[in-house]
Amino acid sequence: MTASRYVDFAVREARGVSPLYERLCLAIARDDDLLALLETVPADKRQPNLLLGVVRLLGGTVERFEAFHDFTVANWPAVEAGLRSRATQTNEAGRCALLLPVLAGLPQPLALLEVGCAAGLGLYPDRYAYRYRGHRIGTGEPVLDCDLTGAEPPDRRPEVAWRAGLDLNPLDVTDPADLAWLEALIWPEHRHRRDRLRAAAAIAAADPPLLVRGDLVDDLAALAARAPADATLVVFHTSVLYQVPPARRTAFADLVRSLPGHWISVEAPDVLPLGDLPAPPDGALHNVLALDGRPLAWTRGHGQGMVWW
Repeated sequence: MTASRYVDFAVREARGVSPLYERLCLAIARDDDLLALLETVPADKRQPNLLLGVVRLLGGTVERFEAFHDFTVANWPAVEAGLRSRATQTNEAGRCALLLPVLAGLPQPLALLEVGCAAGLGLYPDRYAYRYRGHRIGTGEPVLDCDLTGAEPPDRRPEVAWRAGLDLNPLDVTDPADLAWLEALIWPEHRHRRDRLRAAAAIAAADPPLLVRGDLVDDLAALAARAPADATLVVFHTSVLYQVPPARRTAFADLVRSLPGHWISVEAPDVLPLGDLPAPPDGALHNVLALDGRPLAWTRGHGQGMVWW
């Protein structure tokens, strides 16, 4: 099962996006030493992104499999500790390009509440610039590029009156260790994403959001109650629920539906089932953008593209 997980990641997520990670994960899937070590940690801690991020954070290389293998085996106690203590918190500002078409169409101003917020970089859709197939919205940096098909691009950024995030382990972009972890989670060839992370981190550092340590079921309602009454509450999450046990996903979905305002989700279709869906554009991994449980579009993992129906 662990081996197939790495093959699936290589073929459906890394192929065409990160050749280094594609080759590395296919090699990991064939390596008995690494597979045996991974079997000693809980299943949810064997994620490819998590292993690769931890090894890079510790100073290991992902350029050559042999060097990756030797470093991981020689430093397994530190790698294991990182796997057990950390979670994938890919705080990708580019995903705001997926949210913008929905956010721009809601009654303004908005009170944004991100579940699984990491450092809260997804809470600034009003501060980033966007480019949808050459159609630019806003000025400044970072510029979020998204290959949008099937719908017209939005013509404005949202007005945000309040922004808050909920996470089991919120990160602080002004803490060098937290920022180093966020950078370790960015795939090695993706210099544009590292530049984007730093630009988004500068925005968050200059105007920090309210980030609360808590559980997405136990603590969501209390945080939502702090939103201003004269703003439209929007609870949203992107690629978060796969880390949540199925029963808690169901409890969360029931809870968020009971809150006032709106719910935007960007999750894999097997993680958050939303009924019958059209076939995805290709064999790569696609998530589903949905508003209030109504599916709208296929999306790519880092916000680089979306196909509306």
